[in-house]
Amino acid sequence: MDTTKANNQITLAKASLIAGLGILVMALTVPFAEFYIFPKLLSDNPAETTTNIMNHKMLFKTSIFLHFITLICDIIVAWALYIFLKPVMESFSLLTAWFRLIFTAISLFALTNLVKVLNLIENAYQTENMQLADSVTFYLKSFRLEWSFALIIFAIYLILLGYLVYKSFYIPNIFGILLFIAGVGYLIHTLGTFFFPTYNLDFLFFTFFGELVFMVWLLVKGRKVHLITT
Repeated sequence: MDTTKANNQITLAKASLIAGLGILVMALTVPFAEFYIFPKLLSDNPAETTTNIMNHKMLFKTSIFLHFITLICDIIVAWALYIFLKPVMESFSLLTAWFRLIFTAISLFALTNLVKVLNLIENAYQTENMQLADSVTFYLKSFRLEWSFALIIFAIYLILLGYLVYKSFYIPNIFGILLFIAGVGYLIHTLGTFFFPTYNLDFLFFTFFGELVFMVWLLVKGRKVHLITT
């Protein structure tokens, strides 16, 4: 085995491990913020939401920090999966990575709304209570809307990633199918919030686990891939 090939194998193995660990971190950060912190702080009552955030500023700051860590991991995962899937189709792998990077950029812009909420809360003494609650509500809704828009890009990314994985010769086809299904699920669910807000599309939740299943393969099997040529 020549040195170039050995180095390539090590790079692919490390890329798989890095991607898997990055997805694992994201599987812990955003769910904690979305399903534990936000339900504690956010309600349908703007005044109550504002009071909750004022009384639990550290918890709210933690949610921002967790989302930021997630976006850093998104960049790392985009890079690692690009390397790992280069042997399949290098240009298509690069295109796929760019979709995740675009998703990350839009998400970062959305996250600034939470920073603005924090700034309002930190300077609450300068603002009337009603005006403060209205401003907080505006930025929270902007965060949700912009984040949802970013998820459309993420859905396209998963569809492209699914196709790339399906076409690979060293990853089981089932993972490509699961990623494709996850992408379609994200796309339908997210578009539904824009065009059919009264429809309950929560039944699509089960489709969202494609990337997590792929993460397990990356950590267990992907890092052991050896017979790859470019």
